[in-house]
Amino acid sequence: MHYPLQALRTFVEVGERGSVKAAAQALHVTPGAVSQQIRVLEQRLGVVLLERERLGMRLSAAGASVHPKLLNAFLQIEQALQALEAGKGRQSLTVSTVATFAASWLVPRLGRFQQLHPGIEVRVEATSELVDLRRDRVDVALRHGLGDYPGLDVLPLMAPVLVPVAAPAFLQSREAVIAEAADCLNHPLLHEGERADWPLWLQAHGVAPDPRAQRGSAFDDDFLLIRAAEAGQGLALVAQAYAQHEIAAGRLVQVLDKPWPARFAYYAVTQPGARERPAVRAFLDWIEHEAAQ
Repeated sequence: MHYPLQALRTFVEVGERGSVKAAAQALHVTPGAVSQQIRVLEQRLGVVLLERERLGMRLSAAGASVHPKLLNAFLQIEQALQALEAGKGRQSLTVSTVATFAASWLVPRLGRFQQLHPGIEVRVEATSELVDLRRDRVDVALRHGLGDYPGLDVLPLMAPVLVPVAAPAFLQSREAVIAEAADCLNHPLLHEGERADWPLWLQAHGVAPDPRAQRGSAFDDDFLLIRAAEAGQGLALVAQAYAQHEIAAGRLVQVLDKPWPARFAYYAVTQPGARERPAVRAFLDWIEHEAAQ
């Protein structure tokens, strides 16, 4: 019997993600198209593979019995195509990172990697969303966080020092007393575009998760973030190097001078064993060298 490959692929994605909508996004089709493919496959096989739940889809007993084998089969297809591509003399590498890091640090340096390794084609995906390295076909994820990535290989890269700053007039008008990291939550916070720095910085200082850490205006550019802080709009968490001039001129004040949590850093994250691939090893060796500069 001939089985439709696209329908099998769709079933694998829905089973892996537990959601028709998430599978549709991964496959770049509509949720209706995903549902249709599942119906075609179930009719062809004569069994129910997926059962609807209140919060999504779950594998039926029949679906659970075949899903791991199909998942592995598609993984083998992908590996075979990667091997074919490598045999042609060119290798591809997909790197996922947040947009601000891609624009301000990675992309300006990427030309040096291409000069060293002209046979490796690098594709940069700029997103702040969490990625599943295997499922989303990402070779290297560059993330700003605390290094907690269970089951993955983690390479620390660098820890740019971020400091909380505010305008002197802002602190005086609010009679602000900021002696601990948690005290920052009592004041308006100004964020970078992804709104990730304040929650991570507070967590690194031992502050429990708090919804106030996500509140406040956000700015995609560090220059705009510093200008907003200078204008007295709130507390900003900015790279120490960027704010040095404003602090020296008295336009900004560093509101806390506490030991820097070294865990709050940039990391390169890969699947176990991924470094055995020459392209991944070359990229990790290069970016580790660049970060050390």
